[in-house]
Amino acid sequence: MVATTGSRNSRFRGRGFVDACVGQKDRPIYVDLDGTLIKSDMLWETLFLTARQSPLRLAQLPGWYLAGKARMKAELAAGINFDPALVPYREDVLRQLRAAKAQGRRIVLATGANERLAHAIADHLGLFDEVMASCDAVNLTSDRKLERITASCGEEGFDYLGNSRDDICLLEAAAEATVVAPDRTARRWQRTSGAELIVAEGNPVRAALKAMRPHQWAKNVLVFVPTALTHEFFNLGMIVEAMIAFLAFSFAASSVYILNDLVDLTADRKHKTKRNRPFASGTLKIPDGLKLAAGLLATSLVLGLLLPPAFLGVLAVYLVATTAYSMVIKRMLLIDVLTLAGLYTTRIMAGVAATDVSVSFWLLAFSLFFFLSLALVKRYTELMDFGSGAERSKTGRGYVDADLETLAQAGMASGFAAVMVLALYINSPEVLTHYQVPWLVWPLCPILLYIIVRIWVLARRNQMHDDPVVFMLQDWRSQMMIGIGGVMFLLAAYA
Repeated sequence: MVATTGSRNSRFRGRGFVDACVGQKDRPIYVDLDGTLIKSDMLWETLFLTARQSPLRLAQLPGWYLAGKARMKAELAAGINFDPALVPYREDVLRQLRAAKAQGRRIVLATGANERLAHAIADHLGLFDEVMASCDAVNLTSDRKLERITASCGEEGFDYLGNSRDDICLLEAAAEATVVAPDRTARRWQRTSGAELIVAEGNPVRAALKAMRPHQWAKNVLVFVPTALTHEFFNLGMIVEAMIAFLAFSFAASSVYILNDLVDLTADRKHKTKRNRPFASGTLKIPDGLKLAAGLLATSLVLGLLLPPAFLGVLAVYLVATTAYSMVIKRMLLIDVLTLAGLYTTRIMAGVAATDVSVSFWLLAFSLFFFLSLALVKRYTELMDFGSGAERSKTGRGYVDADLETLAQAGMASGFAAVMVLALYINSPEVLTHYQVPWLVWPLCPILLYIIVRIWVLARRNQMHDDPVVFMLQDWRSQMMIGIGGVMFLLAAYA
């Protein structure tokens, strides 16, 4: 979407730099990169690419920073494998630049990003006649960029596309200025000057909510399992404690989802659906995501302080494990699914810690096998989405397409093992002690078999596109089976 008015410096008011080029073909167009040509920022992009590809190099980050921003940009750019085709470009800007190129305008990429990245992007797009960028000694932003441009373009002047506070001096000096998806300072300047405006696509608030993945909070209902199994349905204190634990885990999980998306930017952009996630698509800025993650984590810890100290210990274990999963473990063959199963079980342990009830061996054994099956479903469907020829470099995981059958067999076997544990529990002395009519618990076995087998049938048909736990809580057939199981459970306990 483009809103166009003339720049206060321009003799072509109301027409923008493309229309203004009639009779002005000698005037070059200078284009900023971060936030202008692309929706993201290459400094943040390279930081998280380093975290993904060479996390140990981040230990050198403080030294690079102290050596200057230009040096830091150069070091980050030098240590990564960068694919310019995966960067989220602004199509409105590209469209105008291509039109200007067709009219014979000279176009220069002038950016504070490191020269290695700038040249890679320029070569990929094939639009630019020249590249001006930062090197390891000079951070080419603001006044430094203006000096370089004015020395290069001479008396004919220049047109400029920018987006930020650092670009104000260049926008002021330009014959025709275009403000692209501006920050607050650049937006105020645009309103005052009447320069051309290219607005950002998407709603940042909606993007932030999407990045939090609130639909994934459904998995945290597992913290209520210990309360349900102790039949404390009318204990208001325990219910409130479980609710606080649910919110604390939900906010903590959202903060980790954001971190995971930032580390997985490249892999998500290669995926047919994950490329639309807020950070991968550039709808939500990386710094805004980091602020959101920090706020969610702080809120989670404050809520945790309202519960017994053991809960904070479990929450800390969850945060460490899930962060390690996002950074390293998710790319490790089989260790990743075992960790996922453990993270599901950790939610149950959080419910135990929050409500101060005893933990059952049967519950832990069941949850390990059941959630391992669901974790294998998750990995199986991700591998299916990549199709034939999937390899580690494409999937970002430790699996290739030849592993599909192995994953399916292991997942089914793990699901059946969970049913076996449930059957042994139903036949144990504990059930005779805790339930008034123990035989009413037996229907839980065929109900669980139905849920597990159906999930795997749908996965093998490539019809499972959600997290399996979220799927179960949203699928009406699964809801019906869970409801029947819940009724049988209550009848067994109180009939």
